Amino acid sequence: MTCFLSRINYYKLCGFFKNNNAKCCCQSFWVTKKGPIARHYSTPQKTQQVYLIDEKSGEESQAINRVNKYTNRSYTCGELNTNHIGESVVLCGWLEYQRMNRFVVLRDSYGETQMLVGDKDIETQNVLAKVPYESILEVKGTVLARPKDMVNKKQATGEIEVLVDKLKVVNESKDNLPFNIREFQKAKEPLRMQYRYLDLRFPQMQHNLRTRSKFLMKMREFLVNNHFVDVETPTLFKATPGIARCYRDEGSRPDRQPEFTQLDIELSFTDVEGVLKLVEEMLGFAWPDHLATIPMKFDRMTYDYAMENYGNDHPDTRLGFRIKNCTNVISSNKKLVTGDKFAAHYIMFPKEYANLSKQIKETVTSLSKNYPKAKLVQSKVASTKEWTNKISKLLTHQVAAEFVIESKMQDESVLFLAYGDKKEVLALLGKIRLEYANFLENLGISIRQKGMHFTWITDFPLFEISEETGTLQSAHHPFSAPNPEDIQWLKSDPLKVRALAYDLVLNGNEIAGGSIRIHDPSLQRTILDILQIDGSTLEHMLEMLSCGCPPHGGVALGLDRLLSIMLNTVSIRDVIAFPKNFEGRDPLSGAPSPISEKDMKLYHIRSTDKAKK
Repeated sequence: MTCFLSRINYYKLCGFFKNNNAKCCCQSFWVTKKGPIARHYSTPQKTQQVYLIDEKSGEESQAINRVNKYTNRSYTCGELNTNHIGESVVLCGWLEYQRMNRFVVLRDSYGETQMLVGDKDIETQNVLAKVPYESILEVKGTVLARPKDMVNKKQATGEIEVLVDKLKVVNESKDNLPFNIREFQKAKEPLRMQYRYLDLRFPQMQHNLRTRSKFLMKMREFLVNNHFVDVETPTLFKATPGIARCYRDEGSRPDRQPEFTQLDIELSFTDVEGVLKLVEEMLGFAWPDHLATIPMKFDRMTYDYAMENYGNDHPDTRLGFRIKNCTNVISSNKKLVTGDKFAAHYIMFPKEYANLSKQIKETVTSLSKNYPKAKLVQSKVASTKEWTNKISKLLTHQVAAEFVIESKMQDESVLFLAYGDKKEVLALLGKIRLEYANFLENLGISIRQKGMHFTWITDFPLFEISEETGTLQSAHHPFSAPNPEDIQWLKSDPLKVRALAYDLVLNGNEIAGGSIRIHDPSLQRTILDILQIDGSTLEHMLEMLSCGCPPHGGVALGLDRLLSIMLNTVSIRDVIAFPKNFEGRDPLSGAPSPISEKDMKLYHIRSTDKAKK
């Protein structure tokens, strides 16, 4: 039997059962989505679930009350309100601020509460006069209403204050900390990382880490509810492109870390649609309530479409201006055509976004040097007639006139036109598109749409040509299954073969990637042969495929990057409790530390520097 009661009626019910020696009453207490279930111990013949409804507050307050259950405090510093007036309370936290040895602000992970020391309580005032900020205090007192003219509506506890009955200094902080916990005077990141235990006291860091914790918990909840099994993959494993936790030799970029958190999901008897649907539903289920909702289904585009229209395989679809193809017009001037891979594309920004300053010109010119096979024309179009006359020496007057019509060029627009090797042309314009948008937004001109723009990229090529060796290599990895529609080209024209692979892009950043895997051992050997990979190094995997391996696929989500975008942080270091810096070092502990001579001898390690000497 299940019933719902208010807190008052719950206590009446318990009293009724006790007074009447009932053998059937409430048993067990646990948390459900509908609220806590009241616990009352007995030896029942049947079980009743009684849901306890908190009349004062919602789910967040109930969660905080559960936290206090195991601590020395009765409330957190972000919990008290006018409903608690007259109540005796115990609060614990850091000394945030004090004035005149009488007005004290106590802070913990949940918020701040103002304390008032009585004007006759000289002993407590003397203690406060000597206690440094960030010391740990335990305060016992009585909740009072603040005077109306002193109410702080910006503060969750701004309608009350606590009159101090007893103040205990639990742990005194040293004077002159490396930096103060003040939002308006944050230290530089290197110092914050060196003293991360102080940095974690900032409300924003607390918010980030708590949001992360809840988000991961909700994803686990979704997967467990859908009968997934949590499996821990090994750190110590054979040296192959195989299974291990997430360590990578990453570059010094704000969205990279040498160790990171990844959610790897694998399914048997599935296909591309099944995996994509799973990720969409999981993110929808786990997405924080305080953020704007995300669509139930994400946009999709093929790899070829993304490259043609955005110049890369992780398009920022918040920016509406796409790359356009004008090869048919420009190629009519045969002097410009260079080889069978010739292409001409452009991107144009209208009058309201036209700002071709010297700074952006120099930036774009510098970018173009990385693409020597692509020629670039960048120009501010004062008028189409004037532009046609100026560019006619390069394109011819006829080609320029045709381009004006083809592109629907308008006066006072900005044009970036590139021609040459198709791959480099698209890559260059893709870079310019983003760089120009960043330039405008740094000037305060909003050009990107707001919100979270998810896009699936599908139909990646199975193979590509290595720029270093000129030989065939896997575009993703050698275990991705080829598209059955393209299997005929596997040996005769492998570059035509598409993979059953997919990436999830959010606001121009790849946050997930995966594929349907090869489960047929003979097909896997064929792929390895095409790539000229020695199958003996993967014999353990080929043996596994030969023992009745089911069709399977999966996806891996980079959680740090996803959370960084979700919470709009400057770097993924702001969503990781103890991250590494740009050099891959931990400023807090000094890691990595040198290996001692004793340890080197124990593990039979020899320094190559010493060996050379």
